Amino acid sequence: MYAFSRQREDVRQRIAREAAKLLYSRVAHEYKQAKEMAAKALGYRLIPSNAEVAQQLDKLIDEVEGAQRDKLLVEMRRDALSVMEALKDFNPRLIGSVWRGLAHKGSDIDIEVFCEDPQRVVNALISAGYPMLSVKEVVLPHSCGEDVTIQILTRSLCGFDVEVLVRPSDWVNKVRFCDIFGDRITGLTLQQLKRVLSEDPLRRFIPT
Repeated sequence: MYAFSRQREDVRQRIAREAAKLLYSRVAHEYKQAKEMAAKALGYRLIPSNAEVAQQLDKLIDEVEGAQRDKLLVEMRRDALSVMEALKDFNPRLIGSVWRGLAHKGSDIDIEVFCEDPQRVVNALISAGYPMLSVKEVVLPHSCGEDVTIQILTRSLCGFDVEVLVRPSDWVNKVRFCDIFGDRITGLTLQQLKRVLSEDPLRRFIPT
């Protein structure tokens, strides 16, 4: 029984590792797609969890990018802070891989703000010197279903892609859960990000 369980776990990790490679190389863009492609390529029906794939992806990135990854994370968090300062009137919150501490080459900066009028957010970014690459309505899946929001794409001072999601004001205290780790999406407020950069700029926010 133990041998079977061990073998099953090994297979799950092999599939998770293959899925991680597909995500890192951008052959796949979503976890579900990457897991299905990996299982099919290896000839198994087992599907690992998103968290297992995320753990393998994290290991792969460390192997490939090494110490440069830490430098990149700090740069991205500093750039995120600058964008959030430009958006301070809209309760900005850093989310995504830069919040988690799992950013790598090709990652973007994800920030959500809370405002009923997206044009005010656009104007604030333009006034601060950020280019408007795209402004559009998108439908985003989440743990409770889907929501329609305004997506603003811009570029940070150091040239990182930035996605700003404009949420309704009453979403500020809405509880949502991560589809990858299963924990609550809390993100970092402007003041919290300042504290992290001052005290522990490489801090990770993932379940242990």
